Amino acid sequence: MANDATTVSWRQLREFADVNLTQSFVLSWHLDGEMLVVDVDLYLEPEHPFYEPPRPVEKACIWPAVVEFPNCDALQSTQAGSGEVAEIAGQLGLGAISDLVVLDDGQYAISGEFGTVYIVAERPILRLKGS
Repeated sequence: MANDATTVSWRQLREFADVNLTQSFVLSWHLDGEMLVVDVDLYLEPEHPFYEPPRPVEKACIWPAVVEFPNCDALQSTQAGSGEVAEIAGQLGLGAISDLVVLDDGQYAISGEFGTVYIVAERPILRLKGS
């Protein structure tokens, strides 16, 4: 894919302001038309407008959310390989997220316990459920 010198961290994307992806967890991947949808339990930082102080038994503010990649043209995974987008989306694993980077215009890589998933799509959209 792209050279590491040109990658942009998720921390620099306005969509992910005041969240911590490295404390978040992928629950599922699926294709909705031409949109790749990643269901996540999202870690909210105290500065986030939907942040709520955790209850005594909780250690963080976790909010259900989806990361949408519109017009997903290609999908490849270190664990599931490559092929048809819908086929690969159904084979992707779950787990903690370790990173999300922009490799190039329209090319993204999300890494975690599920390996690395390479995505060719429009800029991701973060939507909090119930907000």
